[in-house]
Amino acid sequence: VSLQIQCTHPMLMEKGEGENQTAVTEFILLGFGDHPELQPLLFLVFLVIYIATMAGNIFIVVLVATHQHLHTPMYFFLGNLSCLETCYTSCILPRLLASLLTGDRTISVEGCITQFHFFGSLVTTECSLLATMSYDRYLAICKPLHYGTRMNGRLCIQLAAGSWISGFLICTIVTCVMSQLIFCGPNEIDHFFCDFTSLIQLTCSDTSQITPIIYIFSFLDAVSPFLLTLTSYICIILTILRIPSTSGRQKAFSTCSSHLIVVALFYGTIMIVYMLPKSGTLRALNKVFSVFYTVLTPLANPLIYSLRNREVKEALKNAVRRAVTLTKNPD
Repeated sequence: VSLQIQCTHPMLMEKGEGENQTAVTEFILLGFGDHPELQPLLFLVFLVIYIATMAGNIFIVVLVATHQHLHTPMYFFLGNLSCLETCYTSCILPRLLASLLTGDRTISVEGCITQFHFFGSLVTTECSLLATMSYDRYLAICKPLHYGTRMNGRLCIQLAAGSWISGFLICTIVTCVMSQLIFCGPNEIDHFFCDFTSLIQLTCSDTSQITPIIYIFSFLDAVSPFLLTLTSYICIILTILRIPSTSGRQKAFSTCSSHLIVVALFYGTIMIVYMLPKSGTLRALNKVFSVFYTVLTPLANPLIYSLRNREVKEALKNAVRRAVTLTKNPD
């Protein structure tokens, strides 16, 4: 449904000045609609991924909360990351699953901006949280004698809270700016969720003043945490290489290898998505890589930490033993 009106907003683009425009009230998320024969299969695949992602991340949160030996800064941040991933994947997959099941690919303008707001806020929070986790590993490996005093409970809470608050605060400002935009058509988004670049391409408002603001905030909430993370790991790797014994180097690297894999997977796919040209055959490839960082990364994180972390595996075994014991002896 669309409402026929004349756009008289003072910030119209040149292509819309002096012409009657159609102010759209909803968008069409094309998603994977160009392959209708694959819709049932895609629905089943994404449903399994969503259930596994939610179960895996919630299980990590429960393990960290209920096992005393996991009450350390590293696992406190891991619990925050898993909690974030459950929210993160829930911004994208339920809407995508509903579209694949019913065939209804429409979303209201307000709903699209709301999805962008929560998705952007959680991505921003994850950038800050990954930087915080890398700083924790930096102190543990490069400053081991000061780790206990510096990374205390109060600082952990402040760093985690700062990551969440800054992520939502910055994206709230961006969303407020974007909510002033007028969309006069076309209303088709060649993606499976609402992101910044898609919305900017569809607006008929003048974005010459908005775009610099967006890029400034993008630098603050994404590039800066990435540079902090990169710097931390350069220092960590240099410190590990200076350890004389092979066993010492392996032990030091094992404490940060899981986080390093998560960081590489998250930032690697994001860079590919936003650096690839959005035209021709690369548009479809862009959509595929978007699946990696929006859908597969939240699924991979609990698997990576579970399979590569000795303490998490031990806590997992204890939880399974308890469950088996309770099953055999319910009284």
